[in-house]
Amino acid sequence: MWHRARRGLKRLWIPVILWAWPLARLWYRAWGLTLDGHPEDAVWYFAYGANMHDSAFRERRGMRPDEWRAGRITGYRMRFNLEGRPKGKAAPANICPDREAEVWGVLYRISRRELVRLNASEGIPGWRYRPLWLAAEDSDGNRLPTVTYIADGRQKDGKPSLRYITLLRKGARDHGLPAHWIAFLEGVDPA
Repeated sequence: MWHRARRGLKRLWIPVILWAWPLARLWYRAWGLTLDGHPEDAVWYFAYGANMHDSAFRERRGMRPDEWRAGRITGYRMRFNLEGRPKGKAAPANICPDREAEVWGVLYRISRRELVRLNASEGIPGWRYRPLWLAAEDSDGNRLPTVTYIADGRQKDGKPSLRYITLLRKGARDHGLPAHWIAFLEGVDPA
């Protein structure tokens, strides 16, 4: 009985799922972005902010990564130069180009469909973050094509909230990021 009901539900939802992907492509195109590939294709997403924290990524964002790895991107520096909530009292993480720097984070392998959902939860397409495709390196030295988020921030850095920086610190420790990166996060003063 349950098997037949599941098959019936699947038959109803497949057209909706297939239709949603072309609509998502049109929506992205309207914002000047491209949405390539098949919805179930795997992509690597580089998390350097609160998404490093497992419960934030899996529960709050609803992601189900197939795999994760500690990793880094080079040529970027972490900053806290975005306007957070409450306004003026918290500054979320951002990255900015800096040839001499690196940012450590968590590489998650997710489907393109999940990436579209993650983008929507981060306001993409929209006015804050935008996707940035680049090469990341996992802790074993493997280079992976990766997407992360970048935004146009203020010139002056703010301070993250204690709750926010605690998520970053715990996520970094739980995913085995290098001691020097954890020390960097521990040295960030909260608002």
